[in-house]
Amino acid sequence: MDGPVCPSPLRHGTVVLGHGAGGRLTRELVEGLILPAFASTAGARRHDAAVFPTVAGRLAFTTDTYVVTPRFFPGGDIGKLAVFGTVNDLAMAGARPAYLSVALLLEEGLPMEELARIVASMAEAARRARVELVTGDTKVVDRGKGDGLYVTTAGVGFVPEGVEIAPKMARSGDVVLVSGDVGRHGIAVLSQREGLAFETALESDCAPVADAVAALLDAGVTCHVLRDPTRGGLASALCEIALDGGVGVELDEGAIGVAPAVAAACELFGLDPLYVANEGRFLAMVPEEHAARALDVLRARDDTRDAARIGVVVSEHPGVVVVRTSLGTRRVLDLLTGEQLPRIC
Repeated sequence: MDGPVCPSPLRHGTVVLGHGAGGRLTRELVEGLILPAFASTAGARRHDAAVFPTVAGRLAFTTDTYVVTPRFFPGGDIGKLAVFGTVNDLAMAGARPAYLSVALLLEEGLPMEELARIVASMAEAARRARVELVTGDTKVVDRGKGDGLYVTTAGVGFVPEGVEIAPKMARSGDVVLVSGDVGRHGIAVLSQREGLAFETALESDCAPVADAVAALLDAGVTCHVLRDPTRGGLASALCEIALDGGVGVELDEGAIGVAPAVAAACELFGLDPLYVANEGRFLAMVPEEHAARALDVLRARDDTRDAARIGVVVSEHPGVVVVRTSLGTRRVLDLLTGEQLPRIC
């Protein structure tokens, strides 16, 4: 882990804030725990900044902070979420993710075993996503000031020539696709938080989507818009695209996959699954003539085999998303004024 770190002495299996303790114990934390976990992705550089090669063309750059509670949930944890979340944001610009940075904000008293587990999870996630964790930072705050652990990641990726993906590229007649069922992540976190048990195992969909996006582009599919429906779920993501792109969207609710456990939990808590967060799904708006090919590409992959056509972009009612319900009625989806489920990513 490159970059300066804050003193964070180790004592009795916990991370303990030691004011004026000097740099030796901090070095023990970084060299004894963090660097070994990231060795296969970060190399052995020791400097204030990472230096890495680039290719000619355009770069995509993104950053995000993760504050999920609880930090461990079915199918993932805050470390895995931080890596995949940033990788997926790069993929939504059509970029091939390459490099990540990570900053860890630790609270005094965080168990060392928990930190080790999270760091190992981040390293494994980086290997799975084939990105390098090249630089980072560690800070420790007083007990009661940091809720255990927060993670900030930033990522850099390379955008292939000729790829232009943005809400402004949405066109009337585009088909709206989703790469799988929705609402799993938010409900998985809620189930852990509330102690819910389901008859069938329900795990977060937390996963990298960059390879699926690359497969679409490599197959010659024109993707006008890509978006990962995280906070606010599928509904909020489509509302943002409609507003930013100046287009309307019409959805078929019956075509949108929702796992029975997700549907049951949403009914129990009065939630709309279309607004529940996802962390391993993405929306794509593609021309009608490319829709069948896109679905063939996605359904040939294990991670996107449940991809579906769920709607269409229209010139009518720009900025508005309308969904046709299973009862044959129509309702307007809107941006939430708050979060349905706070602290889920």
